Amino acid sequence: MLRVAVVGSGPSGCYTAQSLVQEDPGVCVDVLDRLPCPYGLVRYGVAPDHEKIKSLQNNLRTVLEHERVRFLGGVRVGADGIPAERLRELYHAVVYCVGAATDRHLGIPGEDLPGSWSATEFVSWYSAHPDAADAAFVADARSAVVVGMGNVAVDVARMLARGVAELSPTDMPQAALTALADSRVADIHLVGRRGPSQARFTTKELRELGSLPDTEVVVDPAELAADPAYTDPSALPAAQRRNVEVLRAWAEQPPRRTARRIRLRFFLRPVEVLDDDGHVGAVRFERTEPDGQGGVTGTGRYEDIEAQLVLRSVGYRGVPLAGLPFDAERGTVPNLAGRVLRAGAVAPGEYVAGWIKRGPTGVIGTNRPCAKETVTSLLEDAPALLGRELPEDPLTALRAQGIEPVEWAGWQAIERAEAELGATLGRGVVKLPDWASLRAAAGSALPPDLVPDFPPNLKPDLPPDLPPALPRDLR
Repeated sequence: MLRVAVVGSGPSGCYTAQSLVQEDPGVCVDVLDRLPCPYGLVRYGVAPDHEKIKSLQNNLRTVLEHERVRFLGGVRVGADGIPAERLRELYHAVVYCVGAATDRHLGIPGEDLPGSWSATEFVSWYSAHPDAADAAFVADARSAVVVGMGNVAVDVARMLARGVAELSPTDMPQAALTALADSRVADIHLVGRRGPSQARFTTKELRELGSLPDTEVVVDPAELAADPAYTDPSALPAAQRRNVEVLRAWAEQPPRRTARRIRLRFFLRPVEVLDDDGHVGAVRFERTEPDGQGGVTGTGRYEDIEAQLVLRSVGYRGVPLAGLPFDAERGTVPNLAGRVLRAGAVAPGEYVAGWIKRGPTGVIGTNRPCAKETVTSLLEDAPALLGRELPEDPLTALRAQGIEPVEWAGWQAIERAEAELGATLGRGVVKLPDWASLRAAAGSALPPDLVPDFPPNLKPDLPPDLPPALPRDLR
């Protein structure tokens, strides 16, 4: 049997495992994850109120329950876990599907003031990621600025505007639900540096903003008109054309009296987060205008938008994994059709798939062909890989090193605990929000001497010499 380790149990990891067992009946796959819970960003990145997308977990579950696939959670890989070299000893091949673990920065003064966060941190908090900061994101905030015009930006704006009646049926952790229910945020500014025809959100996500109870969507007609494509959107791709049509309809609506307002702003580039007694008080933007070549240029005119909460949503970024080469400029592992490249040469038995392979682009489904390409490369190499004899079963080797992975029974115990928690709160399933509760739930499926000892904080350590990761359209 060809023994393969897939590091990461998100969509790219699950699709990789699925392709392997479908394409070759002689493959066994161990799917490793540093968390005791599978599904990656489907569990910890998809908004709680997007139940249809979250139901993708059922498809991923089918993969992880395959007879030749084994889930091993709570296993760290890298400098503070199982070294990459050791994995290569235990498996014929290793496929790294570790995603993009950090976020991009704006690179402007005041960005690190209290009250300024990445959208990634905010999403982790309301999604019950065990690494999430226990922070009072919305406490004392009346106005919020979300920098970015992608689907994540729309998600966080929508979550800020949701009421308790809409959030209570979701699996959101109780602490986040209580905080958002008590929130006094009334003005949410969704701001992009370019025009409406260049926004990256999908029309479906955009339209959801207009269906929020007691919430008005405000669009400035003058900012729409500044986009050359606005007056004649017929030349735009269908998705962008639909976006412009939705925005045009909102711009033409008369004002309404509502509890909350979501203001979509265009042609504004953030230049500074302003300090108000040691806390975020406003964001200063420079007005931009089209440069005639698809980009924008500054005009030297500025506008301050009051905010006590700032969320930047300008993209994810991959981080280095000890033992693997890393392209610091692109935030990816150098590869050729998924084969890891070391000093320009193919590294036998090492592969990548997903965001760490191609960068944080595409939607969930994009990971399927990406994984298939990598699996095709791996199976082409299989005859040479099978020539190496392996030691004992990897699970035995991990336990010998003092690591007790959370197997599928442990994950099922976590699911039962979350269902029981929801029942006690009069809700549906409610996620366990911290390492201690996950540890206790997973351990309930094990003998006491095998209960896994998860570290309390598993945030990645970023090397200090990483270059600034300023997105291309903000440089």
